[in-house]
Amino acid sequence: MRSFMVKGFVFPLVLVFALVSMMTVPSFSEDSPAKKININSASVKELQKLPQIGAVVAQRIVDYRGKHGKFTKIEEIMKVKGIGEKMFLKIKPLITVE
Repeated sequence: MRSFMVKGFVFPLVLVFALVSMMTVPSFSEDSPAKKININSASVKELQKLPQIGAVVAQRIVDYRGKHGKFTKIEEIMKVKGIGEKMFLKIKPLITVE
């Protein structure tokens, strides 16, 4: 009888957790962009909304753009000092050049 009571309690509990997890919105901080940031036109302040991009790296992106022209593909952002492959993979889904 006790085994039946445990099963009767556990299943609804698991079901509730499953439903709640399906309804959860992806975890982004308040400062995360709601739409993709265009790295060819974004300001220093806008670029800082990207994860792990602070004021210094954001300014380097703007300076790089001023010196070399527009990025033609998002991968080119890795030419900016301070942005390696690991950081690029974190910001890749959040940036665009269009």
